[in-house]
Amino acid sequence: MTARPANAHQERVLKLLRDEGPRSRAELSGLIDLSRSKVAVEVDRLMSAGLLVVDGLAASRGGRRSHRIRLSPELRFLGVDIGATSVDVAVTNAELEVLGHLNEPIDVREGPVAVFEQVVVMAGKLKAAGLAESFDGAGVGIPGPVRFAEGVPVAPPIMPGWDGFPVRKALSQVLGCPVMVDNDVNLMALGERHAGVAKRVDDFLCVKIGTGIGCGIVVNGQVHRGASGSAGDIGHIQVDPDGHPCACGNRGCLEAHFSGAALARDALAAVESGHSTGALADRLAASGTLTAADVGAAANVGDAVALDLIRAGGDHVGHVIAGLVSFFNPSLVVLGGRVTGLGHGLLAAIRTQVYRRSLPLATGNLPIVLGDLGPVAGAIGAARLITDHLFSPA
Repeated sequence: MTARPANAHQERVLKLLRDEGPRSRAELSGLIDLSRSKVAVEVDRLMSAGLLVVDGLAASRGGRRSHRIRLSPELRFLGVDIGATSVDVAVTNAELEVLGHLNEPIDVREGPVAVFEQVVVMAGKLKAAGLAESFDGAGVGIPGPVRFAEGVPVAPPIMPGWDGFPVRKALSQVLGCPVMVDNDVNLMALGERHAGVAKRVDDFLCVKIGTGIGCGIVVNGQVHRGASGSAGDIGHIQVDPDGHPCACGNRGCLEAHFSGAALARDALAAVESGHSTGALADRLAASGTLTAADVGAAANVGDAVALDLIRAGGDHVGHVIAGLVSFFNPSLVVLGGRVTGLGHGLLAAIRTQVYRRSLPLATGNLPIVLGDLGPVAGAIGAARLITDHLFSPA
């Protein structure tokens, strides 16, 4: 982008067109409560800056049909969602429609240099496919706490070598565009609010269950990050004082008892101890290892141990979410992440614990649902993050 909005009125126009799609000048006037003449002035300025274009004729209201206005179709944004074991990279237009998406395995423990080399290669593949000549901005999610103002990871438990790494500055230099950085689950929450199950919901929780467990907290439509960027780090809430050791150095954390890695660990222990002789044992014999996906597949064919492991994990997660619901009183709880693909048993266990342990006043009208956007939720949220920044006055 060669221009930024000059004032709050222009910001409202840009963000409304991003979120709601093309509109006529008259429609914009009604939606943002500005006079038609004022809207016309600001729209013309934004068109002169190359941020808006005319996009056909609006529906007739009885008189001469007016033209619709939309964000420039030339704008391109990169959304990067880095997880512990995989990365999603997507190109969007200014309305945050995904034009192309790639997913590849990574190991975040290899450090930021290796991970971002792979991200840049993936971005190059999307460019080579004709989806973008360059990027007007990029949003990046990482699986750990972030000092948001500087775009720097802060003491991430599962990311050796990342603490203090200047992600925003380094990637901005490589990509040649502005970059914003946030925690991955915050971006999942932004994505679901923009185009998913939480669209137009102002107060909700978004829980991501994967290699780790985190929670995005949305208050009055804005992500709550906390004083030091660690808000929502529910994976390190203790669920068993005498439980398994956790990567954070403590014992009995939720993440140590139910995450992708914990589920695979417990499944392997069950087979090796002789407690499981069914589908889990067969999968271990076939591949020599077990993953959370193996547990899900075994549960789908009725393996009793796999079903018990999923139920027990759901109970732990539900217990923690119940406390959050009683404290925060959200209007929606969204569940996402790879482990949520384990099936209805997990969702049922979580719902049971929340509805049982939280007061009826907090849960009487509380949906607990799976996210709509799947693997692109974080990438869409990343694009939303960078456009929130670029569509605001400098």
